[in-house]
Amino acid sequence: MTKGSAFVPHDLQSRISGAATGPLAGLTCVVKDMYDITGEVAGAGNPAWLADHAPAARNADAITRVLDAGATITGKTICDEFFYSILGTNAHYGTPINPHTPNRIPGGSSSGSATAVASGAADFALGSDTGGSVRIPAMVNGLYGIRPTHGRVSLRGALPMADTFDVAGWFTAGAGLLRKIGPVLLEGKSAPAPVTKIVNAKDLMALADPAVTAAFGRFEKRCANVLPRSTEIDIGPDGLDNWRETFRVIQGYEVWQAYGAWLDSHKAEPGPGTKERLAYAKTVSKETADTARAHMVNIRSHIRAVIPQGTVLVMPTAPAVAPLLTASAAELDSYRTRVTNYTCISGHGGLPQISIPAGTADGVPVGVSLVGWPGADETLLDLAVALSPFCGD
Repeated sequence: MTKGSAFVPHDLQSRISGAATGPLAGLTCVVKDMYDITGEVAGAGNPAWLADHAPAARNADAITRVLDAGATITGKTICDEFFYSILGTNAHYGTPINPHTPNRIPGGSSSGSATAVASGAADFALGSDTGGSVRIPAMVNGLYGIRPTHGRVSLRGALPMADTFDVAGWFTAGAGLLRKIGPVLLEGKSAPAPVTKIVNAKDLMALADPAVTAAFGRFEKRCANVLPRSTEIDIGPDGLDNWRETFRVIQGYEVWQAYGAWLDSHKAEPGPGTKERLAYAKTVSKETADTARAHMVNIRSHIRAVIPQGTVLVMPTAPAVAPLLTASAAELDSYRTRVTNYTCISGHGGLPQISIPAGTADGVPVGVSLVGWPGADETLLDLAVALSPFCGD
């Protein structure tokens, strides 16, 4: 895996200044290469796609909101091809360097966005999250990252991955700025409420590596006087492997609906890993996807019943720290499978989730996630600010 810049080779020729005043005035923002910017092509992480598409005639909604709020956009960032990975590698443009642990993956698919913020190249960054593409890069780069309630941030003018799960999201180095961006991008129904109950998931913790479990426990102890005492539950009574497979089927079907016809008619040659996942996606029939969607209705109902208004699930963002860049394909596949058992929960539930940089395991960043009910985005943002003094070892 070639290590390199956070930014695509077809980066902006000049920065795009935002409004003179606004809540984000004076701040810099970088953007995952999936959002339309007037006069630019959203490249989807693939040079053949970039060459085959015309520049955008207008900005994506999220870009307009950021600029109107006063931020200046300074660059376009590398992502995994067609956003179909949580590793953060790109065979064509290189793998952005994780500044905290340069010998480990940067996390994906919003890899460049996360590493740009972690390295200080921007104050905040726009990414997207389908199966963990904000939450995992946030964790492995020691950042705050939010996956909002499904539908609360406009994706008009953004390339899709899998519509059932796609959300826009953002990264910051601090909780205060993460909170400040909320009113700029969040739309639709907000459902704030006091946090009266904290739940931990025994079945999730059983899947975590001992070092992650220990870091999570240390963080919980530091927060003991701030959070309600936690209650233990099993989040997935019919099996997290079952939930993961349901997610994988729907995601695979939808990504092929978005890009399959183009891929079949062009010599795009996706890189290792993405190529194999796209080959699987091509095999998923509508009937198989419809069966998975019907199952997802039951999964969603269960998750939302377990996390009603006022309840927050507190969990490790992932069961393991970021793999080494030298990890084998088998090790990376195992990591991806284990992580998806965690990340599919918010995806199925359509729920907001914030990853906070809680601490480290042997010097490697470990994230703790806050998962709330639909519309709890603002409550979680406030909670992230309240917990920020307890982050770190």
